[in-house]
Amino acid sequence: MAKAYERIADDLRDRIRAGELSPGDRLPSETALVDEYGKSLPTLRQALALLQAEGLIEKQHGRGNFVRRPRTRVLRTNLRHQWEKDRAREPEQQRKKTGATEHDTGLEVDDLVFHASYEQVEAGAELAEIFDVPVGTIMLERTYRTRYRAEDYPFSLVDSYLVRDVVSANPDLLDAANEPWPGGTQSQLHTIGIELDRIDERVLARPPSAEEAEELGLPPGTSLIVLGKTSYDITGRVVEHSFVRLPGDRTVMTYTTPLERW
Repeated sequence: MAKAYERIADDLRDRIRAGELSPGDRLPSETALVDEYGKSLPTLRQALALLQAEGLIEKQHGRGNFVRRPRTRVLRTNLRHQWEKDRAREPEQQRKKTGATEHDTGLEVDDLVFHASYEQVEAGAELAEIFDVPVGTIMLERTYRTRYRAEDYPFSLVDSYLVRDVVSANPDLLDAANEPWPGGTQSQLHTIGIELDRIDERVLARPPSAEEAEELGLPPGTSLIVLGKTSYDITGRVVEHSFVRLPGDRTVMTYTTPLERW
């Protein structure tokens, strides 16, 4: 038999799905809901916590509980890498028309708010192993955050790494003021004569840290998808690595594997 808080959650969930309560609507106050359902405040709060964990409502401190607006869905497919490679040699005006985020979301360039910051850091043990370079090698750490202008939270948290001495052949690649770079990383690497041969991606899921949950606006209980992306050039050398953290409540990852015919 369903518990009292589950029955309250079921009723509120049905009202949301039926459109009686629309995205952005404020729910009745907790006092009003206690009176409506004839249950205690702790029981009601259990019901609200359940709906928050499902991502159906969100609590705004000092304002109350609101029906959560659906976030823009991101469809990330492995075919995006060939799409990016095909664009790397296109004219700049053509590359400026769209980017990977627009490709994955269906949004337009003007719909997005983009932020990039660069910092030179020393490679620790993990990066040194990935790039096969000595610990302490100077890396260019690039941090990217992109969000839909109509929303408050970014689509992902991206930290990308390049070996500084490799990319310094083009000083423009060391300056975050040149971001967003039309055509993205593959186009940047093309300016210094690097062509990618393959990209390896490793995916795992884990609970977010408190900081990650806050920055991505994750509902309680939502998993974080962590993607490690390593790019190899045509000589087999690692030329870029990214740690990409994706919100599990609005990211869909699909993989298409072409098979050779017999």
